[in-house]
Amino acid sequence: MQLGMIGLGRMGANMVRRLLNAGHECVVHGRDPAKVDAFAKDSGARGTSDLATFCDWLDSPRRIWIMVPAAAVDGVIEQLLPHLDPGDTLIDGGNSRYHDDIARAARLGSQGIHYIDCGTSGGVHGLERGYCLMIGGEPEAVEPLAPIFAALAPGAAAPGARPAEQGYLHCGPAGAGHFVKMVHNGIEYALMGAYAEGFNLLRHAGIGRADRPADAETAPLDQPEHYQYNLDLADIAELWRHGSVISSWLLDLTARALRDDPALDDFGGRVSDSGEGRWTSIAAIESGTPAPLLTTALFERFSSRNEADFANRLLSAMRYQF
Repeated sequence: MQLGMIGLGRMGANMVRRLLNAGHECVVHGRDPAKVDAFAKDSGARGTSDLATFCDWLDSPRRIWIMVPAAAVDGVIEQLLPHLDPGDTLIDGGNSRYHDDIARAARLGSQGIHYIDCGTSGGVHGLERGYCLMIGGEPEAVEPLAPIFAALAPGAAAPGARPAEQGYLHCGPAGAGHFVKMVHNGIEYALMGAYAEGFNLLRHAGIGRADRPADAETAPLDQPEHYQYNLDLADIAELWRHGSVISSWLLDLTARALRDDPALDDFGGRVSDSGEGRWTSIAAIESGTPAPLLTTALFERFSSRNEADFANRLLSAMRYQF
């Protein structure tokens, strides 16, 4: 099957390579002509930095996957529209907000163009591992693309496996795919936060071996003999990967990070959020669904960027006043 790919970043490029390895034909577009030419030469895809040429090279009905940051999707769609025909399909594989998907599907549908939202998880390791795909859209647009989704997904060893067992799922109508991906990323925030807090506690398990000030501003450590451990965090992370109930791919990545840089000296502690955690928290509030862990994990990311600095200075000022 033929697919057009717009966006040759870390995920888009590897997705194209995985599709090519599965025998599909890919036409690619990127803004940098030199980068596009180099990628096309290296991968075997057909590439151009000219959008009109890109669309001309695609057979009708066109199927175009957009793999760009959420803020850029509408701009790409506007540039594509003059080159599209009724029956063509656009797939947004980034992390757009599901509200936007609903609006885009209605707007494009009025022009006879199909729109699919596809939450994509797998990161830079997806080329080898495959991608988990959470899909929203009309069945008549989604079903013909099953060979593409199956090639991108991890797959399953058992013959006759259902799509969900292979790693892709048509979740529902417009927006459903990105809604599921939104909650997925909210959970990811909380899982990452739990690992981070747990390993930080392990790191402080030797606090009783350090001298502590004896003054009115420092809480005493009543039983320092209880905190005399010097734990190897990298080895503990590796240990938990084998048979533990908290083993996961995130723990695999944690173990790798601690093995490569045990003190994490290459990292500054600033943690970004790309929007999905915020949208998950908003959806929880709007639907009246308790989600304190997911929301707290998001707020911790804000704190990592010093967004609590003024509040902490005010706390210090209040304490000084009394």
